[in-house]
Amino acid sequence: MNNFVLRKSCRHIAFIMDGNGRWASKRLLPRHLGHKEGIERVIEIAETCIDLGIECMTVYAFSTENWSRPKDEISHLFKYLENFLAKHTNTFLEKSVKIRSMGDISKLPSSTRNKLLEIMDLTKNNKRFILNICLNYGGRHEIIRASQQLALEVKNNKIKIEEINDDLFKKYLYSYDLPEVDLMIRTSGEVRLSNYLLYQLAYAELIFTPVYWPDFTKDRLIECLKEFESRDRRFGSIK
Repeated sequence: MNNFVLRKSCRHIAFIMDGNGRWASKRLLPRHLGHKEGIERVIEIAETCIDLGIECMTVYAFSTENWSRPKDEISHLFKYLENFLAKHTNTFLEKSVKIRSMGDISKLPSSTRNKLLEIMDLTKNNKRFILNICLNYGGRHEIIRASQQLALEVKNNKIKIEEINDDLFKKYLYSYDLPEVDLMIRTSGEVRLSNYLLYQLAYAELIFTPVYWPDFTKDRLIECLKEFESRDRRFGSIK
């Protein structure tokens, strides 16, 4: 599979990185070690995307609902994220990777938020690839937030109601500057969106794989991309 060439346009892949805890539990390990292993898969998959000419990768790292998990697991998860950003800073710079985020990061631990803001600023001018990290993110919250901002603009007479359309609405989403999502991959065998990119996935191809995220390798990604290339994307029209 090392000679795989992506022949169908795929600018943006979104991932639900599911199954980290179950991966660890099957090995009689603490759940948080599954997150430690899983976050290291991100760099391998990102580098594969870069090699294939894909422009953007979005990962669902922490949802608005994940705060209900055990505090110890949450603490480990954010610490692993900080370590990941610090460990791979040179890679981001060498490969011209721009780090950005989606979600309300004001509620993150201060050390995690500060490290994220530091790396985002350091990589803001990188052009080759975007690694977009969803943190304290929820699709419903994003849509409500955009609607509130639009309503305020109407109230302040900055826009008219009849001017609101798809193009304008997108400008108020976290993803305003990203290409459309072409493919969404969820690992671990779960077959649902879990409040992820509810607006952005309107015409994305969806692939659900039983593989746990820590086992999702470059070859697994290429298998998914081969499936993506076999899909007939009509976007509601007839060919």
